[in-house]
Amino acid sequence: MQQWLSEHPLVSYLLILGFTLYIFNKVFRVQQKLPLLKNIMVHVVMVVGAFVLMILQIDKLPIIQCMAIAVGMMMMLRGRQLYDKWKAGRAAGDTRTGADAGNP
Repeated sequence: MQQWLSEHPLVSYLLILGFTLYIFNKVFRVQQKLPLLKNIMVHVVMVVGAFVLMILQIDKLPIIQCMAIAVGMMMMLRGRQLYDKWKAGRAAGDTRTGADAGNP
């Protein structure tokens, strides 16, 4: 896979840029909106940074694989948060306690 990604730099660049944007938006984005010029600057820096990471990927470092693992772990965390929220909502809706809980 590493060889194929090295032979296809455009695919590598797009994957790295997509992973970078996803990780930034889920982890580092501030709660308040940035002004338009600052937002554009942040994205320009990410585009340039993705190009640098693509060069490292072509130079045989597993950048895409590492970013894929990071995104996968973030998705597992989000799934766990949704499950905990669903479980808490379900437990709060269950008003039966004690011996009544087993009987419909």
